[in-house]
Amino acid sequence: MAIDTSKFKLLLEQLDAALKKHGFEPEPDAAGDRVTFADNEATACFSSDKGALKIRYANERVEVFEAEDAASLDGEAKRIVVSLLPADADARDVGYVVGEIGETMDERFGEKVKVTKKPSAKAPQTVSKAAVKNGSFYDPNTLASKLCLVFPELRPAYKDNIAVYGEFLSEEFFVKYGTPRVIEAIKENHPQTMKKLFQTLNEIYEDGTNDTQSLIAVTILGELDNDQILLARCVDYMSETMAPPVIEVNKFLATSAGKKAKKQLLDPPPYKPKKKKKPGILSQMMAGGGAGMPPTM
Repeated sequence: MAIDTSKFKLLLEQLDAALKKHGFEPEPDAAGDRVTFADNEATACFSSDKGALKIRYANERVEVFEAEDAASLDGEAKRIVVSLLPADADARDVGYVVGEIGETMDERFGEKVKVTKKPSAKAPQTVSKAAVKNGSFYDPNTLASKLCLVFPELRPAYKDNIAVYGEFLSEEFFVKYGTPRVIEAIKENHPQTMKKLFQTLNEIYEDGTNDTQSLIAVTILGELDNDQILLARCVDYMSETMAPPVIEVNKFLATSAGKKAKKQLLDPPPYKPKKKKKPGILSQMMAGGGAGMPPTM
């Protein structure tokens, strides 16, 4: 399949700031070209005193490889990023891939900050199905733990969240790790993954606390950004209980009031233990009589 060279050029343009931030400069090939197009793929190499990178676009995927130096990129390189960029992707999709690569570069090449962990911190106990049958409700920690079963790569971030703060901070985990992985899976739209993902979300939402329902409808699926294609894709898997509030949340977030509320979520006050949270977006909508909202427990 022939690639869309304009997407790759846009990707490199948007990545320029992140590359320069970590000292990476273009590494021309033997012919002196900074970008190579051949065999239905596009590649670009970069190097700095921190190592070398090769960015490859082929088969509707963007891959980033890392090596000690430019000479090792074709033999000993390690893949550090793989992200879907389909033929019908738009500028927003390109921006999503750019953000993912930029975050990975920050993690690998940014200044390391020493974090003091609490070795005695243990993972909170999750709520079992048996407990729910006896009147309990699924909490945010159980949602995170269940999500780690769908995406095992989230488990380290989940454990680190608890170790660093001595308790589970759900917004911190989902905004940084859980939500981006869920949105990525929805964009990839692999049937088995989608089925497993929404079986988990449906089950937790059905018998979850208000905070847990808000995490699913707002913090996670609210990031679909009212994209009708992605929403339609999810509706095929969502339960009759969860679908209406998710759709209403996306509509609300597309309004000026919703955008303002979302901005407040993205710029929260500094963390302080045991501080009560302000009502979330879902609560605001319920208070305002939002259609399709689930009853308060």
